Amino acid sequence: MVFIHTTCATKEEAEDLGKLIIDNRMGACVHYWSINSMYTWKGKFKNVEEVMIVITTFESKLEDVNDLISKHHSYSTPMIAGVDVRRINRAYKEWMMEEVA
Repeated sequence: MVFIHTTCATKEEAEDLGKLIIDNRMGACVHYWSINSMYTWKGKFKNVEEVMIVITTFESKLEDVNDLISKHHSYSTPMIAGVDVRRINRAYKEWMMEEVA
């Protein structure tokens, strides 16, 4: 299992990406919440509100999710990070296997 993290400019964008991921059976669950981010972009300091997304899926779907996010994201360079999960309870894994095609 992996968690895929990315950030979006708005709640609506996060919801749209999440729905695409669920509808295409690329992830079992999508969590999203508001965050504050600081970074430098093209030489300018940014302090912005964004929406973090965490997608629960399998390693085999990582590239498919990466491609979908890259295609539909409003950022020209979104961060898309896969984080391996070492353990998961059996019941949740069985549910995931039914939901992710």
